[in-house]
Amino acid sequence: MSVTVVSHPLVQHKLTIMRMKETSTASFRRLLKEISLLLCYEVTRDLDLTTTMIETPMQPMESPILDGKKLVFASILRAGNGLLEGMLDLVPAARVAHIGLYRDHKTLQPVEYYFKAPEDIVNRLIIVVDPMLATGNSAVEAITKLKERGASNIRFLCLLAAPEGIKHFAEVHPDVPIYTAAIDEKLNEDGYIVPGLGDAGDRMYGTK
Repeated sequence: MSVTVVSHPLVQHKLTIMRMKETSTASFRRLLKEISLLLCYEVTRDLDLTTTMIETPMQPMESPILDGKKLVFASILRAGNGLLEGMLDLVPAARVAHIGLYRDHKTLQPVEYYFKAPEDIVNRLIIVVDPMLATGNSAVEAITKLKERGASNIRFLCLLAAPEGIKHFAEVHPDVPIYTAAIDEKLNEDGYIVPGLGDAGDRMYGTK
């Protein structure tokens, strides 16, 4: 099981501002897009490269280019779309999957209501995105659904993670590496990450 904490100073600075309760919906949304660019840079750091012949204004040269099929970004709705937007700015050719899950606030279990992914995901790298890895139930369920459809090369990217969520995730999907900006202290009795930043979806869309 691999967990990478992205400790880049800009990531940590932006995350601190996002945590502040006085940060507005507009600022939160902008910061999430900005931080997603930086996180995407880290999660794609070791992509395979090949070379191709090109011509610069000066002369021909052999130059590096991404190898293999295009990436798939899989967003766990609805909050995952906040990370997705910035990542698509960085990798505009990526394919996109949407996985609709919401957490039952009584049982804390995920309930699926939507799944749409490219047909040929078997041989593609899939980066699953959701701002919070709290109980881990939604992320585990989303990746289970992708594996059922043949996906095997999967990474999970989040903004914040709780130790409980990491433990649960690792038990079910030990082959899937986690990338996060921070590992917080714990979950509270309601299943929210503390100190955390509140409900990412509500803060992003101003719904609470």
